[in-house]
Amino acid sequence: MQGKKVSESKTIMTEMVMPNDTNPMGNLMGGNLMKWMDIVAAICAGRHCQSQVVTVSVDHVSFQKPIMKGDVVTLEAVVTRAFNTSVEIFVEVFACDMKGGNPRRCNHAYLTFVGLDDVSGKPKIVPPVIPLSREESDQYEDAARRRELRLILSGKMKAKDATELRTLLEVND
Repeated sequence: MQGKKVSESKTIMTEMVMPNDTNPMGNLMGGNLMKWMDIVAAICAGRHCQSQVVTVSVDHVSFQKPIMKGDVVTLEAVVTRAFNTSVEIFVEVFACDMKGGNPRRCNHAYLTFVGLDDVSGKPKIVPPVIPLSREESDQYEDAARRRELRLILSGKMKAKDATELRTLLEVND
C-alpha cells in the first residue's frame, strides 16, 4: 500500500465561540472544544484512511488558556503515524479575537482513529505516513512510544512487553 504525506490530509477548521457555546463565566465549555477537536481529527483521519473512521482514544487534553465568547478558534489536525488499522492525529487549538488580536495556542491533544472497511464496517489496513520535515519525523518517531503508553494504560499491553518505552520506564519482570 502506498504511503501518504502528512500534508495530504492536514485539516484546518475555524469556529466562532457563540453565547450558547460558553459557560456562565463566558468561557468556551470544554465539552464543546473537545467536540470540535474530535470533528477536525476525524476529517483528517478519514482523508488519510480514505474511509469512514471511528475515534478509539483521546490522550490527555489540557485547557491551558481560556477561550472567550466571541473568540475565533482555529483547530489544526495532522496525521502523525499509522499503525496497521489505526492512525494517530495531533490537534492544536489556537484562538484570537475577531480582528486577529491576542493570538494564542490554547490546547492540544492526540486522538487515535481506526479506519473502517466500507462494506464490512470492520477495521481495515490504512496507508502508512510519509514524514518529510524534521517536525513530522519527530512526531512520527514519538508516536510509537505514545501508542505503547496508551496500550499499557488501557490494559491492552503489559509494561514489561513495551519495547519503545523501555528506556523511559523501569520494567521489572
